[in-house]
Amino acid sequence: MVKKQFILIMTDSQRRDMISRCNERGENMHTPCLDRLCDQGLAFQSAYTTQPVCGPARAGLFTGTYPHTNGMLGNCMALSQQSLTIGQRLSKAGIHAAYIGKWHLDGGDYFGDGICPDGWDENYWYDMRNYLDELESDEDRARSRTLDTALEGEGIGEEFTYGYRCTKRALDFMEKYKDEDYFLVVSYDEPHHPFLSPKSFYEPFYQPYLQKPNQQMNFSKLPEHIQVWHEKFLEIQGGKGDGFAVGLLGSNSFIDSQIGRVLEAAEKNAEEALVLYTSDHGDSQGSHGIHAKGPAMYEEITNIPLIARWKNKIEAGITTQMPVSHIDIVPTILDFYGLPQPKSLEGESLLNSLTDKEITGQKEGRPVFVEFNRYEVDHDGWGGFQPVRCVVKGKWKLTINLMTQDELYNLEEDYNEMHNLIDDPNCESIRNQLHDLLLDWQNETRDPLRGYYWEKRPWRKDRQKVSWDCGGYSRSRHREDGEVGEYGYSTGLPIVEYNRKY
Repeated sequence: MVKKQFILIMTDSQRRDMISRCNERGENMHTPCLDRLCDQGLAFQSAYTTQPVCGPARAGLFTGTYPHTNGMLGNCMALSQQSLTIGQRLSKAGIHAAYIGKWHLDGGDYFGDGICPDGWDENYWYDMRNYLDELESDEDRARSRTLDTALEGEGIGEEFTYGYRCTKRALDFMEKYKDEDYFLVVSYDEPHHPFLSPKSFYEPFYQPYLQKPNQQMNFSKLPEHIQVWHEKFLEIQGGKGDGFAVGLLGSNSFIDSQIGRVLEAAEKNAEEALVLYTSDHGDSQGSHGIHAKGPAMYEEITNIPLIARWKNKIEAGITTQMPVSHIDIVPTILDFYGLPQPKSLEGESLLNSLTDKEITGQKEGRPVFVEFNRYEVDHDGWGGFQPVRCVVKGKWKLTINLMTQDELYNLEEDYNEMHNLIDDPNCESIRNQLHDLLLDWQNETRDPLRGYYWEKRPWRKDRQKVSWDCGGYSRSRHREDGEVGEYGYSTGLPIVEYNRKY
């Protein structure tokens, strides 16, 4: 009988063009293992995170609901108690689920609390607090948090890194359970800061990489909050030079080697497994004059790698421009194991698309949505409260920056997003269509930040008259099996309509 094994590998802060095969400019990112994965499977060119910040992105990926639904509006916020993770769903169905690596969903600090959450194999749980706690001294903990450790003197061996230790546990798991069904997540912190890797991985990057025209554009034409962010970037750049770029790309190449070890072990012990690789979000690296990630919807931050390999099921070496989202991962996993799709999920299974030989010609598909709420509650970096909502459909991207100016880009003609068409009369029809899609999505998914101000944009002349009721609908949350049902406020009776008037 064919085993049901699914291996999900992910990194942190890796944009799509940080893989050589996915780099349109031909820059060598020194990623031979991920390049080989592209050659063996299907690579999505238009895959998007649900929110370009670590915690919310992971919340979307592992619950199948948007951050505004699952309650993780920013980093260091815990998931809603009503939001089940894929580990909980699978373990309830009797499927062995293990999670090795960065979690960032427990509501604690960056490193986590070291406690295995419900649904996962506690024998393999290994978040970043576990890593810090096993280091031999306070000095080693401090060394693990600075790039200087890797660049000075002889640097470090790979055994010192979090990535290596995650890989070691993953290899052990695949060997031990090679004859059983399972779901395995290998979640690396790399190439996220502090970018630790052996010295040799940095050497190829002591020259400019990821160079795009939008790093030198007229920043004064960008939304106000992006201009303010740019001022902060200039301050950081002046103090640290190109060290961050060298560190990021060196660590990117290093973690590719660790992923290669996992892929090799999968070929040996899980030959029939569906392997899916992605990252939580990207990193701007100076594009549009900003650093890292946050309240922006530019491709460098939101367009993430998504590559699938499935022996004898997925055609090798193909790419597709069909837009997809992290919101689709949980439905895909459930579909893989033949499990039902709960009504609470907000994405769609990609399983049939993965094996569809016509997928290379698909350029549009359904719209994909991305949001931003806040970077983190505990500090006010990245502009504090900066609500943003975005829709991508085909070649068009509309971004509503609620506090500042909105943006519309034609990604086919202007992939670097340098020409904002929001006020272009020739684009009025498509702009308004996208805006309507965005408003409908906010209503359908019960976006807690929805309100008439999303509707009344200065360029939307036909929607200047708005009502206090903001659509006038009540929308109940879909209840999971076993949960207590909801009674209507006006009737005291069980709710029978999800969407209803008042």
